[in-house]
Amino acid sequence: MTYTESIDWLWAHLPMYQEKGRSAFRGKLDNILLLCDHLGNPQEQFPTLHIAGTNGKGSSSHALASVLQEAGYKVGLYTSPHLKDFRERIKINGEDISQEAVCQFVEKNKDFIEGENFSFFEVTVGMAFDYFAYQKVDIAVIEVGLGGRLDSTNIINPVVSLITNIGKDHTEILGNTLEEIAYEKAGIIKPHTPVVISEFHPLTAPVFKQVAAKREAPIYFADSLEVPYTMDLKGGYQAKNIKGIVQTLRILQEKGWAISEENIQQGLSHIVANTHLMGRWQLLSEHPKTICDTAHNAHGFAEIFAQLGQEKYNTLHMVLGFVKEKDLDAILPMFPKQAHYYFCTPKIDRGLSATLLQEKAASYGLRGDAFPSVESALAQAQEQAHTDDFIYIGGSTFVVAEVV
Repeated sequence: MTYTESIDWLWAHLPMYQEKGRSAFRGKLDNILLLCDHLGNPQEQFPTLHIAGTNGKGSSSHALASVLQEAGYKVGLYTSPHLKDFRERIKINGEDISQEAVCQFVEKNKDFIEGENFSFFEVTVGMAFDYFAYQKVDIAVIEVGLGGRLDSTNIINPVVSLITNIGKDHTEILGNTLEEIAYEKAGIIKPHTPVVISEFHPLTAPVFKQVAAKREAPIYFADSLEVPYTMDLKGGYQAKNIKGIVQTLRILQEKGWAISEENIQQGLSHIVANTHLMGRWQLLSEHPKTICDTAHNAHGFAEIFAQLGQEKYNTLHMVLGFVKEKDLDAILPMFPKQAHYYFCTPKIDRGLSATLLQEKAASYGLRGDAFPSVESALAQAQEQAHTDDFIYIGGSTFVVAEVV
């Protein structure tokens, strides 16, 4: 099978959360344990860091990988979802898994996979663990896909766990309150294993403390940590992420990992170059200034609007699209009424109709036109915007994926 055929086979045979939503979420670890047992339990062959959180876990994962690379380690990095190419999910020292490795994994395990009820995400996690073990990485940074307690990545025993923050997202799976969601994220806390919490919240902190105490896991709240570094990732919200990142690195240093202050400084300053991260307050053009960002929930948009408040522009143009299950009543009231909107439908089965979005947005005083695609919406925004205006593109990872 060619690479394209291999990926097409995975998409055709396995339920994928990106496309199908909740129906593709398994909510148990039996399948990933079965798959990894078949693979020889590769996840036990290298040290790991485990990263969960509502927002910021992708940025934090890439930042940690970048610093570890600067320290001379061979670093695996598993994240999801991908933006352009499936291979972005599985990297070693910033390089995507090869097409050949993907084909070999599928060909070797195709019969076994066909005989079981695996999800796309479960197979992807198994592929990552198998690849990292075969390549003999020194350490792997593993980002949770959804939640934590029942996420397929949660069969590792990490050196350190990091939980970035808690916000309301995927409530249909994780719960409707911050405390319920925190409990699901806290599922990655392992016995006697340090856990770092990037942001302190009075409702979620007791949940983390209770779970950590039960598992005798040292817990570190990083919000008060003094950080003498800056990151090359733009966006004011990174000031919160960096505290958890640095606290995690401090624990690694205490455990004997050879990470110098220069490694930290260089790693945090070259995250994009070292890991090829995309879609975090990413600048696409200067005149007019055009930014895309993968923020997709109320917590994330609060940070986005705080950042927009620091920008100077004449008129704000917003190219906006969502997935069908998004709680628009919790999000749309946050958006500025004075902006010009270009509503669009991301190119996936879960993409919310631009016309329906336009109608819903109008009920909150947000006015704009509906477009059948992200491309056509952006083209119209670019035509309408003047050089001193600002174009923002987002609402969903899948909208950003079509423009980066």
